[in-house]
Amino acid sequence: MAGSSHGHTPAAWTGVIIAFIGFCVSGAFTVMANPLGFWAGMVIIALAGVVSLAMRAAGLGQPKTVHAQPARAVREAVGVDA
Repeated sequence: MAGSSHGHTPAAWTGVIIAFIGFCVSGAFTVMANPLGFWAGMVIIALAGVVSLAMRAAGLGQPKTVHAQPARAVREAVGVDA
C-alpha cells in the first residue's frame, strides 16, 4: 500500500484522527459505565466518516485516476491496445 499512496491524504488523516478520538471517548465512558457518553463517542465516530467523505468531495482525497495510470503505462510499454 505504500507504493500506491493509499490513505496518504488530508481527508484520510482527518477521518482517522476524528475516529480515534471517538473510540477514546467511547472507551472511557464504557469503563465509567455511562451509556450516554458511549453513544456520544459513537456519534463522533460516525462524524469521522461524514467529514472524511466531505473532504474527499472537496478534492482533498486521492484522485480516482491514480490507480488507472500504472496499468495504462504497462499496456503502452508492451504495445497492447486498450
